[in-house]
Parts: sequence; structure tokens; C-alpha cells
Amino acid sequence: MAKGKVALLGCGAAILLAVLVLVATGAGSYNRLVGLDEGVDSAWSQVENVYQRRNDLIPNLVETVKGAAAFERDTFTAVTEARARAGQVTLSGAPENAEQLRQFEQAQDQLSSALSRLLVVVERYPELRATEAFRDLQAQLEGTENRISVERMRFNEASREYNTARRRFPTVVIASLMGFDQKPYFDAEEGAEEPPPVQF
Repeated sequence: MAKGKVALLGCGAAILLAVLVLVATGAGSYNRLVGLDEGVDSAWSQVENVYQRRNDLIPNLVETVKGAAAFERDTFTAVTEARARAGQVTLSGAPENAEQLRQFEQAQDQLSSALSRLLVVVERYPELRATEAFRDLQAQLEGTENRISVERMRFNEASREYNTARRRFPTVVIASLMGFDQKPYFDAEEGAEEPPPVQF
């Protein structure tokens, strides 16, 4: 009888230990996913930050160019409208799926295209390119475009780290149960292997 109680106690302790190990593993996986998810959100905030910086530079750039090229009204309108559209596509936090990211990218790409057209207009006005105000704005815009590229890369790295952790066992079980979905990536545009012709 005593041996039976000892065996039951041993079996109960083993079950309790197994449950504790599972809970600890689940809690660790959950906490790691939370940290990685926050990393993705932080990286996304930086992406939005540099796009906002570009949006803030555009009115100054347009006004500087308008002074020298007042009759290029269509180009200015296109830049202003594209900037407004880009400002309307907002996300509260990192994109949850590829479609949200695609819509955001599409609005930003339209703005990039309009800016390229504006810079072609500038090419026709050598006196404008020589002004200090335009050169300063040009340098700031170029720096911002570089920052955008860097922050998009960092967002992709954060998403990759999160997605990799999310797919590993046993974390994949916790992720499925707790609603941790896969994060999307910025993809290169078609033809992106060729640098865009930016003329100043």
C-alpha cells in the first residue's frame, strides 16, 4: 500500500513537473513573440517617421521651384495631390498583412514618381539648381530617400526575426493560439534592380 502511494506521488510530481515545464516554455515563447512584435512596430514607426520627413520637405521644395518655374502648374499639382494621397494612407502600427503594406507602398511610390517629374522640371532651370535654398533642399531630400531605404531594410529585418521565431516549434503553437500572425515585408518594385533616373 505504501509503495502504491509513493508511486502515485512520484507520478503526480512528474505530471506536475511536466505541466510546469510546458507553462514555462509557453510563457517564454509568448514573451519572446511580444518583444519581437514590439520590435516590428518600432521599426515601422521609423519607416513612417522618414516618410513624414519627406512629406514635410515637399512643400518647401515645391515653393522653391515655383519661384523659378511658375508656369509648370501641372507638375506642382501632381506633386501636391500625390503628397495628399500618401498622407491619407495611414496605419495604426505596423501593417498586419501584405495588402495593407501594398496600399501604403503604392501611395508612397506615386509620390516618388511625382517628385521625379518635379526634378525633371528643375533640370530646365539651371539658375534654380544654383540657388542655395534649392541645393539645401536637394541634399535633405536625397538624405531622406537614403533614410527611407535604410528604415525599410530595418523593418524587413525586424519582420524576418519575428516571422522566423513565430514559425519555430513550440512557439508556432503559442503563436497560433494567441493570434500572432505573420508580418509582411517590403518587396522591391518590379524593375528596382535598375536605379531610377534622378536628375538635379
